[in-house]
Amino acid sequence: MGAGRVGQRAALVLLAGAVAGCGPSYVPPAARPGAQPAAGPAALASSPVPGVTLTPQTSGTAALLQAVSAASERVVWVSGHAATYARTGDGGLTWQAGTVPDADSLQFRDVFAVSARTAYLLAAGSGERSRIYKTTNGGRRWRLQFTNPDPSAFFDCFDFWDADHGMAVSDAVNGRLVIIRTDDGGATWTRLPDAGIPPALSGEGAFAASGHCVTVSRDDYILTRSRLLWVGTGAADGARVYRTTDGGAAWEVFPTPVVHGVFSGIAAVAFRDPSHGLALGGRLGVPEGRSDNVAVTEDGGRNWSLAARPTFTGAVYGAVYVPGARTPTVVAVGPKGMSYTVDEARTWASLDTLAYWSVGFAGRTGWAVGPGGRITRIDLAR
Repeated sequence: MGAGRVGQRAALVLLAGAVAGCGPSYVPPAARPGAQPAAGPAALASSPVPGVTLTPQTSGTAALLQAVSAASERVVWVSGHAATYARTGDGGLTWQAGTVPDADSLQFRDVFAVSARTAYLLAAGSGERSRIYKTTNGGRRWRLQFTNPDPSAFFDCFDFWDADHGMAVSDAVNGRLVIIRTDDGGATWTRLPDAGIPPALSGEGAFAASGHCVTVSRDDYILTRSRLLWVGTGAADGARVYRTTDGGAAWEVFPTPVVHGVFSGIAAVAFRDPSHGLALGGRLGVPEGRSDNVAVTEDGGRNWSLAARPTFTGAVYGAVYVPGARTPTVVAVGPKGMSYTVDEARTWASLDTLAYWSVGFAGRTGWAVGPGGRITRIDLAR
């Protein structure tokens, strides 16, 4: 992640390298000694929760993977460090991994999958290291769409309502979050006027941990064309959620009870409809600790109350609702494991103790990614 001040951003980047897996020397404490990047799709293992099955994948890479996006139960894209991406078109039976040319030092901390052929990648970093790429031929060629022109900005995450309309968010610069939008499939990215964005707290920014610091209401957009989007922030004297209902023309910001501070705040926001959602994160500097790291809303993000913590210690990096689940189901991940709730975070059950950075679902099939090229398929009973 970045921060509103250059000195604080440098400290946060150093912390990310030690805790959030942003440095090449990081060895996650939850990784099993001698583990391979993936055990292969045949290595099927049931989770501790009845009706949930975890299947390790053969990813084809040993890079730290920080983001995942599922276009369908068969088509999934993932992204990570060393300009790495990978995709499957057969539900994980096979994966094709690759790197973006001339970008080997970049960290792709977010990805959005449109189809087996089309996907976007966001590289997070200071100044021109924040970039957006797009492929329309399955990764054979990547087009650089956006290079951050502001040396003080640090882009953390993006999301899209559909293949053409999306937004990307940077930490605050000169007292405002920096937010860009595309309405033409990334051919142009336009910065939103500062005047419409609420003033930021000192040092406020988002965490580029999983690609989940921003989320849109995609189902609502399909039905009504309403462009709802939420952004979770931290690294300041407050952990807040920004919300727009009109694609960024107007914004509101609301406090949450999630723990806050220089190295703390919201790393992921997840909504199942325009009203019901979760904000999750914690103290990224205390991987073994426990804190007030989950909050729940029932009114679209205006008001938040504390909810139960996941079973694993440390911070939550990524979390999503499972579409089509019988009850509101959320899977949350972090460097200390994976947990699952079916009652809006009143209670949680453990799914795994390995390290994960991000998780994504299409239907009741999901994918969690993490260090060492780790990809795990998650299947929920029908």
